[in-house]
Amino acid sequence: MFKTIGKHIIFRLLAFALLFLALPVFSQETAPAESSPFWLWTFLGRLHPMVVHFPIALLLFAAALEIFSLKNYQSKFRPAISALLIAGGISAIVSAIFGLLLASSEGTSGATLDLHKQVGLVTAGLSAFLLFYLYRIHKNRSRSNVRTLRSVLFLTTIGVSITGHFGGSLTHGEDFLTEVIPGNESSQNIEKLNINLASYQSELSPEKEMKLIGEVRMVFAHNCYKCHSGAKIEGELRLDEKEYVFEGGENGKVIVPGSPSESELIRRINLKKGHKEVMPAKGNLLNDQEKALLELWIQKGAPWPDGAAQQSVYRVAELAPRSPELPNPSNGLSNPIDLWVNQYFNQHGINWPEEVSDRVYLRRIYLDVIGLIPSQAEFESFIKDNRPNKRSIWLNELLNRDQDYATHWLTFWNDALRNDYTGTGYITNGRYNITDWLYKSLEENKPYDLFVKELLNPSEKSKGFIEGIRWRGTVNASQRTELQAAQNVGQVILGLNLKCASCHDSFISDWKLEESYAFANIFADSTLEISRCEQPTGKMADTRILWEELGDIAYAASRSEKLKQLAENLVQPANGRMYRTIVNRIWKQMMGRGIVEPVDEMDNEPWSQDLLDWLATDFVENGYNIKRLIAQIGNSKIYQAKSTGYKTADQLLAEDFQFEGMVRRRLTAEQFSDAVSTVVYPLFKPEEQRYQPYELTPESGSSVNYVRAALVANNDFLKALGRPNREIVSTSRDSQASLLQALELTNGILLDSALIMGAKNWEANYPNTDQLTEAIYEKTLNRKPEEKELEVARKVMGSDPQKEQIQDFLWAVLLLPEFQLIY
Repeated sequence: MFKTIGKHIIFRLLAFALLFLALPVFSQETAPAESSPFWLWTFLGRLHPMVVHFPIALLLFAAALEIFSLKNYQSKFRPAISALLIAGGISAIVSAIFGLLLASSEGTSGATLDLHKQVGLVTAGLSAFLLFYLYRIHKNRSRSNVRTLRSVLFLTTIGVSITGHFGGSLTHGEDFLTEVIPGNESSQNIEKLNINLASYQSELSPEKEMKLIGEVRMVFAHNCYKCHSGAKIEGELRLDEKEYVFEGGENGKVIVPGSPSESELIRRINLKKGHKEVMPAKGNLLNDQEKALLELWIQKGAPWPDGAAQQSVYRVAELAPRSPELPNPSNGLSNPIDLWVNQYFNQHGINWPEEVSDRVYLRRIYLDVIGLIPSQAEFESFIKDNRPNKRSIWLNELLNRDQDYATHWLTFWNDALRNDYTGTGYITNGRYNITDWLYKSLEENKPYDLFVKELLNPSEKSKGFIEGIRWRGTVNASQRTELQAAQNVGQVILGLNLKCASCHDSFISDWKLEESYAFANIFADSTLEISRCEQPTGKMADTRILWEELGDIAYAASRSEKLKQLAENLVQPANGRMYRTIVNRIWKQMMGRGIVEPVDEMDNEPWSQDLLDWLATDFVENGYNIKRLIAQIGNSKIYQAKSTGYKTADQLLAEDFQFEGMVRRRLTAEQFSDAVSTVVYPLFKPEEQRYQPYELTPESGSSVNYVRAALVANNDFLKALGRPNREIVSTSRDSQASLLQALELTNGILLDSALIMGAKNWEANYPNTDQLTEAIYEKTLNRKPEEKELEVARKVMGSDPQKEQIQDFLWAVLLLPEFQLIY
């Protein structure tokens, strides 16, 4: 074979290849800047995507056959291997030539392209060596170069594979392959923006302007950076920094401030999927809200301040604790919470809402403290209780039902600490369950400072929170476990969003990438290299807490020592932010809306700074006792007052929100499930219980003898009712009804099965319609039915109720707002 090609032809081919490798560079250096590339170079460059597949397939196949020939060089595969090496080597060199021509003529640049180009050139060089050694072996009939040939072959296959990976990233995006790997899709999840366009319609204040800019940049980051950032620059357009955004791309400016209709950016994002000019060209198109946001931003003049100006506009909450002096008692108020609320009401001209009835209060504290509805016997006992302070007494008794309390609050902490019974990582030991530690901590009412210490400097049972999830396959740099720990600790314990600052300097706060990595370094076994927008910078991270006032972390210490230092420094009383965050979370659980909203953004302005500061300081001074805090809120007059309803969640997040009392809210998935199990029929079987802290017996210390929803794995029913996927931190659930929830409650198999079985029991025990209706109302709503409700029941079920009719009637009662809402 080599006799036909000849020595001189091989060397002339290599010289010809080197000449062509140099041509694009030579052309760029000597041609006038405004001239377009010679048409032939452009044409050949566009053949690169077609030609490039040859060396990948041929060289990999040759390497595979070579493995089978390791013991016998002159195996039957040798002719095939030689042919594959010649074709693969030549096509690798030609691919490199065409790739350089493509890069120089199409105006694409960026860090990913640079890596693709560099590894491609190395691979072309290795291919040349491969051909050279193959020639020497065939010419000399000597096997002295066989080992070298094989080494070069395997290096070339590695090189061509890496080159192909970077090429695929350029063409389809960096997560084109990894995003479809089972269990890996969630690692790439990007939080959906909660865009309130109405808040930007009026004249923009400096604060609103910065919020608008932050949301615009988030849209760019989530949708445009794959092709238009420092990592990759298509069409000479970058959208990651101000100067590049307004400079535009190869076709001129893409933004005309004040005129969305003249802005090329707006035209392109509104094109239909599949149009050759639509942007983003790859992946999902922008949704209507994102498009409207960009149009509004441009209409407002496309504001984008310089970095220096950006520093002064974000509100930053005080770190240190503060203990404001309590207002003087007035209007018969004694609970400190009521004194602060009364002061707020006076300042804003708000009247105190009326006190709720005993029935509403009892149902409220049962659901808020232990997650259950009271039985009719408990309700009647409460009504007959004549003690003047019976509400406080019953509240404390509920808090002393340790197992019921722990089971209910397990849901809250499972959501926040990303803990579950099944899911990504548990089978492969890429994730650790903390349920046993968490349940026992709640059952014994572990002081919150100790609770946090054991999360941050964990034992084997509590390590799952900071260990995070080790995703299978390739993940973003910002999703490595050390950065997960930094993000999750920041969010849950400090009410701080570090997710943006884990990829680049934050758009919504002053936090910098280097600060996030320094915090993440505390959780690392070795020093982390900082990656900006997924590209390694070569700079190693420092090691420190986010606030230097809280103390230092030894840079050279072991991971266990760093975690111990972090735990001690973070829980100290001087960290007022940590204790404001937890009292704000508990307040929201009890009152329906935080003093600060969202609860994960504690730099936002509270509706009462004094109440928040006082609660946090009082919490620290009284032993970090969460049950005491719950009792303090539950005993207040404002907690015992009538609730307020809101049409949309946006009203609760509005900047002009005024506190008027408890927010009416829907039962959680677990509360609703347990209520159905109490009233109708158990929804979950004993074998579905994933964690069993006690046996289901009257002696267990729990008041129920069925499997509670908090202890079972997530399923379609619970998901429809709002239980989140716990692969990301979730600290708030949507209280508004959804279409999915309506469909599940109307047609779901689980609820329907429970209604069928429950109707049989009700039919057997209550053959009379009036008795049946009265019993159902007492058990579900803790009241007797009104006469008009009895009339409806008689019409539906007649005088002799049958199973099917009872089933329908039970279903109708379960859907009543009075059953589904906490009033």
